[in-house]
Amino acid sequence: MPWDQHNYPSAFKNLETAVRKKAIDIANAMLDEGYEEDEAIPIAIEQGKEWYRNADQQEVSNVKQMTSNDLQTRDRKSHSSRPELMEKGEHVLPHEDGWAVQAQGAEKPAEVYEDKSEAIKRAREIAYKKETHLVVHQRDGSIQEKTSYDFND
Repeated sequence: MPWDQHNYPSAFKNLETAVRKKAIDIANAMLDEGYEEDEAIPIAIEQGKEWYRNADQQEVSNVKQMTSNDLQTRDRKSHSSRPELMEKGEHVLPHEDGWAVQAQGAEKPAEVYEDKSEAIKRAREIAYKKETHLVVHQRDGSIQEKTSYDFND
């Protein structure tokens, strides 16, 4: 069930109203993208605060006016927490702590796994939900596998 202005994680409780609503919106979008709650919450808080620091008064006003219905039913595909990454494929890359699941163009991995098969499983779930593609790399950086989940082709 998506979060709204009355039902949200306790970590959002002390956030300023606009930041809280933006964080709820971001967290809901991340859940729709396949993130787990425990990873979506801190990211949404951080991105909500960053948005607030950079938003103009009109943007803040628009978010403050969002209703619970707006937070629960927006088209997440076009209003993602990072819309520029929604069209990008998911990559499984070697990482110092194992294997990273990272959207193409993202600065940081969404998740890191010790086991490559777990990273591939998670990246495949995300790519499938985003209707994009999966690219699995080997330790040397070469491509091991490419799979498309673009159902519009």
